[in-house]
Amino acid sequence: MNPILWQPSEERKRGTAMEAFRVAAEARSGRPLPDYAALHAWSVRDLEAFWGLVWDFCGVRAETRGNAVVRGLDRMPGAQWFPDARLNFAENLLRRNDDSPAIIAWGENKVSRTLSFAQLRTKVAETAAALAAMGVGPGDRVAGLMPNIPEAVIAMLAAASLGAIWSSCSPDFGVSGVLDRFGQIAPKVLFSTDGYFYAGKVFLAEERLHDILEKLPSVERLVVVPYVDAAVHWNRLRGGISFPDFIAPHAHAPLRFRALPFDHPLYILYSSGTTGIPKCIVHGAGGTLLQHLKEHRLHSDIRRDDRVFYFTTCGWMMWNWLASALATEATIILYDGSPFFPRPKILWDLAEQERVSFFGTSAKYIDAAHKAGLEPGKTHRLDSLRTLASTGSPLVPESFDWVYRAIKQDLCLASISGGTDIVSCFVLGNPLGPVRRGEIQTRGLGMAVEVFDDEGRSVVGEKGELVCTRPFPSMPLGFWNDPEGAKYRAAYFEKFSGIWCHGDWVELTADGGLVIFGRSDAVLNPGGVRIGTSEIYRQVEQVDEVLESLAVGQEWDGDERVILFVKLRPNVGLDQALIERIRRQIRENTTPRHMPARIVAIADIPRTKSGKITELAVKAVIHGRPVKNREALANPEALDLYRNLPELGT
Repeated sequence: MNPILWQPSEERKRGTAMEAFRVAAEARSGRPLPDYAALHAWSVRDLEAFWGLVWDFCGVRAETRGNAVVRGLDRMPGAQWFPDARLNFAENLLRRNDDSPAIIAWGENKVSRTLSFAQLRTKVAETAAALAAMGVGPGDRVAGLMPNIPEAVIAMLAAASLGAIWSSCSPDFGVSGVLDRFGQIAPKVLFSTDGYFYAGKVFLAEERLHDILEKLPSVERLVVVPYVDAAVHWNRLRGGISFPDFIAPHAHAPLRFRALPFDHPLYILYSSGTTGIPKCIVHGAGGTLLQHLKEHRLHSDIRRDDRVFYFTTCGWMMWNWLASALATEATIILYDGSPFFPRPKILWDLAEQERVSFFGTSAKYIDAAHKAGLEPGKTHRLDSLRTLASTGSPLVPESFDWVYRAIKQDLCLASISGGTDIVSCFVLGNPLGPVRRGEIQTRGLGMAVEVFDDEGRSVVGEKGELVCTRPFPSMPLGFWNDPEGAKYRAAYFEKFSGIWCHGDWVELTADGGLVIFGRSDAVLNPGGVRIGTSEIYRQVEQVDEVLESLAVGQEWDGDERVILFVKLRPNVGLDQALIERIRRQIRENTTPRHMPARIVAIADIPRTKSGKITELAVKAVIHGRPVKNREALANPEALDLYRNLPELGT
């Protein structure tokens, strides 16, 4: 059993919404639920009672809820949640109407902006009226090619208020990457900026927008938000208008919300697309809202007036997750740009100055901050900080140590995981329970998460596939342009019939925690022994000279051998002594099967736009197979470094 690094005091437990919910669940169920384990067991055993209580406890705003919570619980997929309800997603996020800050935005443009809840409602009303005036209504697609700025949230809420479907990409996507996504869904309106900032550079948008519009005939209106103050000639772009001019005729428009079915489509999100054209995943308004309310209020202990920050782009589902914190009447904090520019401690400057209570980021950022020698707890006042969340890839045990040593000791470290597929989490934090070194705290309430071996048997203390055995409200409505649902079923339900198989290689511990070892499709298989890549990364990246690593399996002599690529610190070479130190670190802390057959220094490691390394793309390259969608990567040029490497030919 892994050592406990933190556990909440009894006083802290009593102040959480999770504890209040546990008491309410005891009353609703008519049985004692003395701890989280009992609460979780009830939540997955009686899904109808549980999700009905979540609705009531979180105060969902709706025209009507209806009597039925769910129909068809025996169907997966196919269950219908709150089939008689009618609600509006945006109304729930805009329930507050006062002068308290709703959005605080920082960025590399060095301009800090604040919008109150009242101001946000006004801007959403004006934008919605402008969209409605051009005929946007339920089911129409509204797309954003936007930095992480307030106008992205405004446009999303305006679309949702009308029943339109919102879909966004970050502005660093290339033309092909944008068309691979928006080209499938045919948006009626496209929101963009005149450019964006990153790592001290300004990137202008005019030429790229021209090329996108040429091949996206569905767009009737391009709405451009002035951001970098570029001298852009919008009259050259089809349908172009500035955001201020777009909403100007609708000043003082009333804020209206169209009541829609629980399963009315809200978002289209995209799979990473590194193995083919991205899948367009459609998410419903009610399921997204209910799941996020549960995750924010209960699991993340987010409260009214809290300051909630997540470092994300508009192309990652964590942006959608962050925006939903408005429904808890908390302030959301946006940051646009590099997390290490103009100085390595910029995000901690933000956390201190804005009194952040919930700080979210990626596991890779935590590792990079550790290697950069940051010690935010010594350099910044972080009195308000209660929870630090990490996602995107497995958080290694050494990063747990760094968080409690360098940031704060009295802190709930919530390693969370789920994904674009469900726009939420399967496993996440628990403010009532301990944080154990190297473990995700718990399975989410209402999420019947288990670990299956290859024969479909549920196992504990063994590695296997993360599955969910019962329906949940934030399951996708389906994939766009997949009317029979064949692609949707193939993606999640083929391996184990009627069971959601998520594609993560994990272990459920005896104390109810989880350890994720990587994506199951990237699992290494030397000699028939399955190894999660994170098991190797954890060891290699403890070697000080190594900044980052990537491991893939290479087909070799009728078997598979492990190839390890290492990105080293500047001015460090991969000599035999360093190779031996890396090998020794792996050998002494894992098994002989984990040992790489070859260790190769590489200048860069390819990753998706959301920062995840792409083992499958590298594996394709070293085998001479095509990578079907390079545009899905943040740095596609890095793939060329892996072609025809002499080290892999012997």
